[in-house]
Amino acid sequence: MIDGVRTKVLKLIPDDRGWLLEMLRSDEPVYEKFGQVYASATYPGVVKGWHLHRKQVDYFVCVSGMVKLVIYDGREGSPTRGQLDEFFIGIPNPLLVRVPEGTHHGWKCISPETAVVINCATEVYDYQRPDEERLDPYSADIPYDWARKDR
Repeated sequence: MIDGVRTKVLKLIPDDRGWLLEMLRSDEPVYEKFGQVYASATYPGVVKGWHLHRKQVDYFVCVSGMVKLVIYDGREGSPTRGQLDEFFIGIPNPLLVRVPEGTHHGWKCISPETAVVINCATEVYDYQRPDEERLDPYSADIPYDWARKDR
């Protein structure tokens, strides 16, 4: 895995009423700090990316549908520079993924229904000076093809 990326298999607790998915606790090693929480919906086949934050760490969980989350490490001096990581996350594979600052990341909705991703970010969004750099998801700057891979 890319240096700084962490994952946590999530605990899905079903009962007669539905289910509960515990995502991130402040008493576990993967937790860093709290900035804000938001939900992002992505329609089937849509790619959201590439994004990069200089200060912010993201903690992503997909709570509806499925996404293919991809992280690219282009950081100078990183021991995993040039590496790509793919994670398939959603209720069938309940996983929290920690995306470190300085890495490009994005996802594609791969389910037939809209995917909803929850992010517990370490920083509050600054509307005046956003900690966000964007790159076209199909840019040749990152060696990744978002097309479905039928093996």
